[in-house]
Amino acid sequence: MIKIPRPIAGYTFGHIVIDFYSPVIPAIIPLLILYPGIGYFLAGLLVSIFQITSSLFQPFVGWLSDRTGWGAPIWLCILTSSICISLYGVVQNYYLLLIFAAAAGISHALFHPSALLRVHGETSDKNRGSLTSIFVTGGNLGFAIGPVVVGILIGFGGMPALTLIAIPGLLTAAFLYYLTRGVTTPAAPKKEALQMPKVPYGKVGLIVTIAAFRSWVIMASVAFFPAYLIATAGSSLVLANTMLTLMLLAGVVGQVSGGFLSDRYGKREVTIIGLFACIPPFILFFMTTGWVALILMVIIGFLTWSTFSVTVTMAQEYLPGRVGLASGLLIGFSVGAGGLGVSVVGIAADLITLETALFALAIPLIIAALLSLALPRSPVASA
Repeated sequence: MIKIPRPIAGYTFGHIVIDFYSPVIPAIIPLLILYPGIGYFLAGLLVSIFQITSSLFQPFVGWLSDRTGWGAPIWLCILTSSICISLYGVVQNYYLLLIFAAAAGISHALFHPSALLRVHGETSDKNRGSLTSIFVTGGNLGFAIGPVVVGILIGFGGMPALTLIAIPGLLTAAFLYYLTRGVTTPAAPKKEALQMPKVPYGKVGLIVTIAAFRSWVIMASVAFFPAYLIATAGSSLVLANTMLTLMLLAGVVGQVSGGFLSDRYGKREVTIIGLFACIPPFILFFMTTGWVALILMVIIGFLTWSTFSVTVTMAQEYLPGRVGLASGLLIGFSVGAGGLGVSVVGIAADLITLETALFALAIPLIIAALLSLALPRSPVASA
């Protein structure tokens, strides 16, 4: 049994909490579109702003961490995110909502590389992989439980009850402030450690592109599937967000399973099979109703997320010595690019229908699957 050091347990719990706030804006889109002047596009833009700021800044923060060892106060990141997201319960001014989305996103961008740097400093070569995977899975768990908590709060107290969602963030920020008092971040890498191999731009560009198309499908599904269930099946907000949580929990299982299978059968093989296997259930989801559609939704979550950690690991193998940059590109840049796609889906939903706009996501999913066939059989860090 793996022994988890107290600091890493604390950072992992912080990861659960901060990523708990990530799906809140998508979860309340069915209510945001009821505000005067806000349609699918403007509601989706809030998701995009959060994703862009939280994701596209991460490569730079990761690069800075690799070069200098700098890390932001992780307790402050959680505190800022919790307050900004909770204010969605009482604020209806769209421009303020944009600012809150951007501020929360920046907090997420600072948290992940900074926390990973601390996790790295608490591990050794013998336990780094297992302990890092525990930390990463913590974020996925938080992302999964967020929507159902939002649905329960709003179901009992309406939008103002969403302010209560700040409580876990405030308590966790206080705990991590106490835990990290007087703790310095790991030292900056030595100058000789910075003499790294050339970046294999072709391989890195390919894996980032695949991840971006996949993230487009994931982020838009997370943003609009609850609204789709409410609009087409008459589901309640609680049921719709509960199904989203089940979909995301299936994604957590898929991610762990994909990592295990990739060690046994190969990263390229698992990526190809996972992406191609997701296409049929995704298409069938829009052709079915009732429990069949809900089961397909869970399967989609499992398959789309099954390749996530696999592609992150591949990127790290393509970029040895640049763990922060590789993680920033795959967890940050590609997810941010996918977040831009949420706005595209929102525009399409306003112009045509939400169902047609979501069904069209099969196109980027197919593109990602086809591009995966060009992945090298044995990822190596050669140019």
